[in-house]
Amino acid sequence: MSQEITLLTITAATLGFVHTILGPDHYIPFIAMAKAKDWSVRKTALITSACGVGHVLSSVIIGLIGIGFGVAVSELELIESTRGEIAGWLLIGFGLAYLIWGIKRAIKHKPHSHIHMHENGTMHSHEHAHQKEHAHPHKEEKKSITPWVLFTIFIFGPCEALIPILMYPAATKSVSGLILVTSVFGITTILTMLSIVIISLRGINLFNVGKLEKYTHALAGGMILICGIAINFLGL
Repeated sequence: MSQEITLLTITAATLGFVHTILGPDHYIPFIAMAKAKDWSVRKTALITSACGVGHVLSSVIIGLIGIGFGVAVSELELIESTRGEIAGWLLIGFGLAYLIWGIKRAIKHKPHSHIHMHENGTMHSHEHAHQKEHAHPHKEEKKSITPWVLFTIFIFGPCEALIPILMYPAATKSVSGLILVTSVFGITTILTMLSIVIISLRGINLFNVGKLEKYTHALAGGMILICGIAINFLGL
């Protein structure tokens, strides 16, 4: 392995970690949806991994096409920038729609009281929410398109540093170097996403949300909406 490829490999691991940490869209949507939909750790990990693979692979394919056809780096950067804006707007749209749906759900399933009178003349009241009594979580989960929505959004999400900083320089050295550098970047990115999501969920689950529980869907939508806004308007 040449010194250049060694340096690029170290850079790939560093950039994979840093660009994931600095991009809240890499983990907040999964944390929010896993909490709102009560996904298991296994399901959350699978969905996060699949989206991570789609996220990295889409940029890899664009980079390989660019290298193969001799497309200028500046043109590929423009394509990646456009993809980033599309991903941001998709997050905004999905987050806003989910926020509205979550608010309506919380209002619809607001707990209310019933008064019962017994034969002996005594009365008592009890409070319940139809959300818990009449929901069918397994049936709803089977029909959920949320994982596919997230996967589609992440396919559009670019890895801005991958093509100009890693793929193009590695391609000038060797094919094996290109594969190594790209693989290290992808694996580091996905592992960082998984680590943040799982650790964050375990921390959140230690707290009792109490009355806020019925607003988890609305909060999830709001967090995703903020991620989209941060991408398109704050440059995160």
